[in-house]
Amino acid sequence: MEILPNNNIIDNYKDISKIQEKAATVNKDDDKKLMEVCKEFESIFIYMMLKEMRKTVPEDGLIEKSQGTRIFEEMYMDELSKEMSKGDNSLGIAKMLYDQFKNGRVKL
Repeated sequence: MEILPNNNIIDNYKDISKIQEKAATVNKDDDKKLMEVCKEFESIFIYMMLKEMRKTVPEDGLIEKSQGTRIFEEMYMDELSKEMSKGDNSLGIAKMLYDQFKNGRVKL
């Protein structure tokens, strides 16, 4: 019996419509919420980048990967993307988005 991965947690977090819903509820004057949405977007971007980078690594090794290993790698990339978008050491996408929204160049 093969157990298929349950990526509902990852898929729900990475669903861009959830971010759009949050962005629609953010008031332009609410800086904290706006930055939170921008950081979530950056996290999604990093996750997608890591996932595509992972595809370039060949899987033909001595030991075949189990379904559990694949699920763990997905969860690891998810957590890694969240950590990479935190703090001052992030890519800076969230800061750039935040500045664009605050300057009124992009409408919410």
